[in-house]
Amino acid sequence: MAKKVLIAGAGGFIGGHLAKLHLDRGHQVVAVDIKPAQQWYQLHEKAENITANLEEKEACFSAVEGCDEVYNLACNMGGMGFIENNRSLCMLSVLINTHLLMAAREAGLSGYFYSSSACVYPDFKQSDAAVIALQEGDAYPAMPENGYGWEKLFSERLCKNFEEDFGFASKVFRFHNVYGPYGTWDGGREKAPAAMCRKVIECMDSGNLEMEIWGDGEQTRSFMYIDDCLTGIDKLMASDITDPLNLGRSELVTINGLLDIVEEIAGVKVKRTYNLNAPQGVRGRNSDNTLIRQKLGWEPEVSLVTGMEKTFHWIHEQYQRRKSGDLVVQ
Repeated sequence: MAKKVLIAGAGGFIGGHLAKLHLDRGHQVVAVDIKPAQQWYQLHEKAENITANLEEKEACFSAVEGCDEVYNLACNMGGMGFIENNRSLCMLSVLINTHLLMAAREAGLSGYFYSSSACVYPDFKQSDAAVIALQEGDAYPAMPENGYGWEKLFSERLCKNFEEDFGFASKVFRFHNVYGPYGTWDGGREKAPAAMCRKVIECMDSGNLEMEIWGDGEQTRSFMYIDDCLTGIDKLMASDITDPLNLGRSELVTINGLLDIVEEIAGVKVKRTYNLNAPQGVRGRNSDNTLIRQKLGWEPEVSLVTGMEKTFHWIHEQYQRRKSGDLVVQ
């Protein structure tokens, strides 16, 4: 059955992919982002594309009108360098979820999705590169990442309070490092997979194979390809689960190991230099997928090598287009 969905943050990475998914299914899509349309990663002509600041209450109520479901992927965020230096901006995203929840509840919508983050987990649980995978209950006692992590955890609690007080339930995923094509790859907001790809491409293009890595390269993460992210959202929305779940691969890799993969794809070896004073984030982070397997009978499946191959080739194409003078979204 066709429905009308609001994608908040549709000009961003995950939001753009999600808008396309719903359009391909024949749904009406209201796509909203604060950025001008020419700066969206994916601009879909069949969607109702709106530039608006969803931190404003009136903008949220206007966008929600007539919709059946809301997917809230809108927030001010980026890679570790951005998050550590823009904590207030990240915290202000709480206004988006607050006003969207108010509007969705008043409109009596049938579905509400909130995109949380693995940044809700306490630093002291992530101080070792050989990290024990994070379970959902590890978020408490609360001591999330300063700024961005606190906003995400507070917004999770607000979703739960709306269910407890008003009977308006939300679906919440804690994303673990989503990557893939049509995402930020330059300018300071990009995350490690895209940054690695771009830096290797720059080395190849310039002939200078020296490449800086933030930290000692032995910090660990798991990375999830965008297709798995979309599949997970789909499955969660079709379920009756209203408690937050992890959504991430459980394939742990060091930053050095991630670069090894990119080098193999590119067919080049770079000379690594390590900046120990650069932002590094937590020492290790991985997703425990026990609960998502129990609840949804599924977990993310795309291997890191497969996803990075697709990501590298897309970024390389964008890099070449930019170099030739084309206007590309970075």
